[in-house]
Formats: sequence, C-alpha cells, structure tokens
Amino acid sequence: MGLVMGTFSMQSKQVNYHTDNLDDDLELSVVCHRPEGLEQLEAQTNFSKKELQVLYRGFKNECPSGAVNEETFKQIYSQFFPHGDASTYAHYLFNSFDSSQNGSIKFEDFVTALSILLRGTTTEKLEWTFNLYDINRDGYINKEEMTNIVKAIYDMMGRFTYPALKTDTPKQHVDAFFQKMDKNRDGVVTLDEFILSCQEDENIMRSLQLFENVI
Repeated sequence: MGLVMGTFSMQSKQVNYHTDNLDDDLELSVVCHRPEGLEQLEAQTNFSKKELQVLYRGFKNECPSGAVNEETFKQIYSQFFPHGDASTYAHYLFNSFDSSQNGSIKFEDFVTALSILLRGTTTEKLEWTFNLYDINRDGYINKEEMTNIVKAIYDMMGRFTYPALKTDTPKQHVDAFFQKMDKNRDGVVTLDEFILSCQEDENIMRSLQLFENVI
C-alpha cells in the first residue's frame, strides 16, 4: 500500500503549480471528454478549485483527449519504474482507477482516486487499497490475488528489489500476509479483517500519515 501512495506522491510533484490565466472551465476546448464542473468536483473531492485547475492542466498535457486508455496509462506509469516491468501492476492500478469499468480513465476518476490516496481518511485509503488487491471484485482477497499483486510489485521494482528476489519470496510474503490478516483462518481476507489488521500495524499507519500533506 505504501508503494501505491508513494507513486502518486511522485506524480503529484510533477505538476507545475503555475495557474495564471487558467479559465474556471478548465480550458476544455478540443477535448473529447468534458469533465464535470469545477464546483461539483470540488464538492466531491478534497481539492480546492485552484488545485483542480492545476491537476487538470497536467492531466490534459498527458491525455489531450480528456481520457486515458490502459495502454497509455501503462506507458506513463512505466516512466516511474524504468528498471523493471510495471505493466502488470499498472494493469491492476488502471482497473482501480477505472471506476466505471469502461476501459478508460477520465479526469473525474483520476482526481477522485488521488483525493482518497492523498487526503482521504484512513478508512477510505484502506478501502481503496483493499479494492486494488481484490482483483475479481468479489469482496475478498484470496491467496491467488495477493500472489499476483506481490509478483507484479517485484517485477515493477526490477533489479532494485532488495533483498534479491528468490523463487519462493512471493509465496513467503503472501503466507505472512494471510497469517496476519486472515483472522478467522477461512482462507480469504475480508475488508473488515484488512482494515483491522492495517490499523494494528504501526508501519502501515505511519505510511498513511506520511502522505496526508504531500500536496
């Protein structure tokens, strides 16, 4: 989870906070998808109108059409992990951002997720992370899903994974995860179990607090 939060911290620092002459309508000419009004997005997120203007300018620079498909998302995301293969993890992340599951991320999807990750409550951040790990969206995290996520993270980190990845490392990581979080030992982790276990872990709680004021 800290990896997810850290990535978006890096992305937020790429935004140039120069907002001179930005229209309140976010300069929406020549885009295929017109996002919701500033006032509505301001009410739905934890960003100010000025911050939304800046975030949209950065979003439109990368995605002139007003929406980003999965392939483009992977290309953008891979720039942050040049020494590994981020494609699989980016796929899972894309699905979490694509709230309507229509194959594209709109500006509303982007800022809603970013608002949760950077300025949401602890519970909101944990719920979002749980949904990322719950790949098949059945309300549970099973060992296969967690193994897929762990392998994707190791692939993304590439040669910077330390200690060096061994064949059984993902399995050990997943076994430790379930030992801690599967409270009733039924082979799956529910949202309640996930939140409770994270709240009991000082390292996780510290990582959540670290990103409360990054923007």
